[in-house]
Amino acid sequence: MARPRKPLLSRDRIVTTALALIDEEGLAALSTRRLAAELGVSGPSLYNHFATKEAILDAAADTVIGQVDLSMFAPAPEGPPDWRAALLAWARSYRAALTEHPHIVPFLATGPGLRPAGLRMADAVFGAMVEAGWPAAQATRIGALMRYFVTGSALGSFAAGFVGDPQAYDPADYPHLGQAHLLAGRRERIDEAAFETGLRALIDGLALQFR
Repeated sequence: MARPRKPLLSRDRIVTTALALIDEEGLAALSTRRLAAELGVSGPSLYNHFATKEAILDAAADTVIGQVDLSMFAPAPEGPPDWRAALLAWARSYRAALTEHPHIVPFLATGPGLRPAGLRMADAVFGAMVEAGWPAAQATRIGALMRYFVTGSALGSFAAGFVGDPQAYDPADYPHLGQAHLLAGRRERIDEAAFETGLRALIDGLALQFR
């Protein structure tokens, strides 16, 4: 029996192609017509696997969240993990996954909904915080707080918001921005350091509350 000329259409192939398109061109580039063209199929064939474009977006977003490491929350024989160290490690992995796919972050910010990987992550964080001794209501707030912080840090770059022209920041108008034109060229280092500064400040503040 002859092999098909094109790879068979599957949910995984649809999601992988959709995410690649979003990564390259942004959320606005994704339509069922464009996605079908990228896959070399007719538009209606997509609906054999996904009921709506929103469902495809949900699956693409969940694929990104599925890349986040949750192993630091796993129970151990010696007892619950150190919640501070676990939050630090998780937040770094979470941000790394989002910065690999920055164009889908605005859609991810709408919440986990019924996305399996997103719900597993929420469950792992909440469960670990409660197991560590946090009241359930506060554990919920911590999960939300960390999500706001990590998602916000991946939505844009502070350093990239400045231009490289030293004449753009007249000392007469901005006496403290004499070096601002250098920020964009140091974007990655500045953004990473800002994230770490904020993350540690959050964990230190939570530790005070916990005591």
